[in-house]
Amino acid sequence: MSAAEIDGFADRIRHHRGGMISAWIGIPDATLTNHLAQEAFDAIVLDMQHGMWDMPSAANAVAQVRLAGKPALARIPVGDFASASRLLDAGASGIIAPMINSVEDAQAFVKTTKYPPLGERSWGPSLALNHTGLSADDYLKNANALTVAIAMIETRAALEAIDGILGVAGIDGIFIGPSDLSIALSNGDQVAPNAAEIDGAMQHAVSRCRAHDKFACAFAGDGERAGELLKFGFDLVIAGAETAQLRSGARRAINAARRIASGS
Repeated sequence: MSAAEIDGFADRIRHHRGGMISAWIGIPDATLTNHLAQEAFDAIVLDMQHGMWDMPSAANAVAQVRLAGKPALARIPVGDFASASRLLDAGASGIIAPMINSVEDAQAFVKTTKYPPLGERSWGPSLALNHTGLSADDYLKNANALTVAIAMIETRAALEAIDGILGVAGIDGIFIGPSDLSIALSNGDQVAPNAAEIDGAMQHAVSRCRAHDKFACAFAGDGERAGELLKFGFDLVIAGAETAQLRSGARRAINAARRIASGS
């Protein structure tokens, strides 16, 4: 895939929606990231909120993902909008910001991820220029369209403010965090990302995205749940974290070996 095709990710998710599946990686290893990028994922997300990535390792992983012909996204730590700008400078195709609970939060997020007139992103995209092959002038003119700012909706306040958040110019789409949303909606009683109440909230979120002509993304714990969310109308879903996939694969191999060895 060429740089132009990788950087067409933003146009694809905005205008040619549906059916996209992304990897989700918290282990800060660029080689592991490159291996997963060889699979049929449409994108790779680096989780810097709960994963162990730092900026140098994340920038290296972005390069590995692009080398494999895929767009790289990153979920930043809560409120770490400075890292959002730096990750875009490193060539990330999009930023997922957790705990965007209000219009004001959304505006602060846009301020650091979009150049004027939408935001106030500071200039310094040296690696992004290398990856895209664009001149400085062309990058400046096109960066707001080539990258996406994705607000996480994962609290009661965010769900109530969803129309306002989606109405902020420069917010390209939302990402539902169903585990945190289930904790919020149950007042801390349970982590139940697949509960019926969460299904209703997620379907409501998709409908609001459609009303605002913006895209919807969500985390799913495994491939089966990811398929259900695609049926709900989500444009991009996570089919489980790499740690769960790694351990699941290990269990399958161990169980197969013991089954065959025992003759059962």
